[in-house]
Amino acid sequence: METPDPSLVKQPERPRLRDIMGPGLITGASDDDPSGIATYSQAGAQFGYSLGWTLLLTFPLMAAIQQIAAWIGRVTGRGLAGNMKRHVAAPVLYAVVGLMVVANVINIGADLGAMAAALQLLVGGPLLPYVAAFAIVTVLLEVFVRYSRYVSVLKWLTLSLFAYVATVLAAGVDWVQVGIHLVVPDIQWSSAYLTLVVAVFGTTISPYLFFWQAEQEVEDTQERAGSRPLLRAPEQAGYELSRIRIDTYLGMAFSNVIALCIVLTTAATLHAHGVTDIETSSQAAEALRPIAGRFTFIVFALGIIGTGLLALPVLAGAAAYATGEALGWHVGLARRPGRARAFYATIAVATGVGALLNVVGLDPVKALFWSAVVNGVVAVPVMAVMLVLGCRTAVMGQFTLGPTLAVLGWLGTAVMAAAAVAMIVTW
Repeated sequence: METPDPSLVKQPERPRLRDIMGPGLITGASDDDPSGIATYSQAGAQFGYSLGWTLLLTFPLMAAIQQIAAWIGRVTGRGLAGNMKRHVAAPVLYAVVGLMVVANVINIGADLGAMAAALQLLVGGPLLPYVAAFAIVTVLLEVFVRYSRYVSVLKWLTLSLFAYVATVLAAGVDWVQVGIHLVVPDIQWSSAYLTLVVAVFGTTISPYLFFWQAEQEVEDTQERAGSRPLLRAPEQAGYELSRIRIDTYLGMAFSNVIALCIVLTTAATLHAHGVTDIETSSQAAEALRPIAGRFTFIVFALGIIGTGLLALPVLAGAAAYATGEALGWHVGLARRPGRARAFYATIAVATGVGALLNVVGLDPVKALFWSAVVNGVVAVPVMAVMLVLGCRTAVMGQFTLGPTLAVLGWLGTAVMAAAAVAMIVTW
């Protein structure tokens, strides 16, 4: 990304730790939600170490596209849907937002079911009351807890992901094979393999993450004293550019390392013992108990619950942000419920419908996996629109994307599109 004219921008300060641990960290950590854990577990169980390369490849692409999303929000003071409403044809806006919301609701339902199943494995009891309890607690916290305090809670919840560092250290991983497969892709031209590649890409580079991180930058300009959109305060660009870059790259690196730990854990345990038919995160946890021991099982299951508590507000919040901006509502977790009733109602409805999916008999396995596939396909037009917006001076003023971010962004879009096309052709 190009640095603004130094004559217009004061020298950047060194970002503080509490500023670095911001939207990028929460976004990256929420990417490893229970549906992501299921997809990564399936990748490791079915194909062993051979899909590790996908997480090495997606890191720079994911970091670049999330940085672009954050930069659009910070520069313009609007989220992605708000910018799309001003600069993109209405049918494109509604199609993108609609598909993303549908995928998010399915994802919420699958995550609630996975969290409840993990808790059931640990303590027993009926499944549906756990689903309802997780849904209610999530909505109440998101609606009634002050934004700055709630963000602090989400940051602490990111620590739950270290559960998967513990599991991989206890799994007996063949690190030589891991290194080989990271740098030498063992691609299989089969429908099952390519569909799982798209699912991994779609889980790792998901549209809801773009919308969420952009909106969190908008919220930050409203909550932090003296902070304003860069179009109105270009002198803040040096510091903010540095903060967003560090925050995003650290957050996405954290996300992909944890995802790789999950793939390696299931590859070294389940795949190595011939257990290849893993479809849910709770099923992966249960399968680990006789193979990897009670410690790994407990830590893996607790990680599912912790990551779910982190991801649910991000999924519901992203759906509400996108819907609200597309329809011209007041949006924002920093707003009081009475000032953004439709926004908060959307959060409650999305979470409630997701919970109901566990009651009406929707197959959580298929819903979980195919929501990741849908995300992988929907991400392509969303990324293309973001790049077009980010390169237009009518949108970004003097802060248009530099060549490095633009190239990485278009490369990521091309990779996602190629994977989706390959999956469809092999069907």
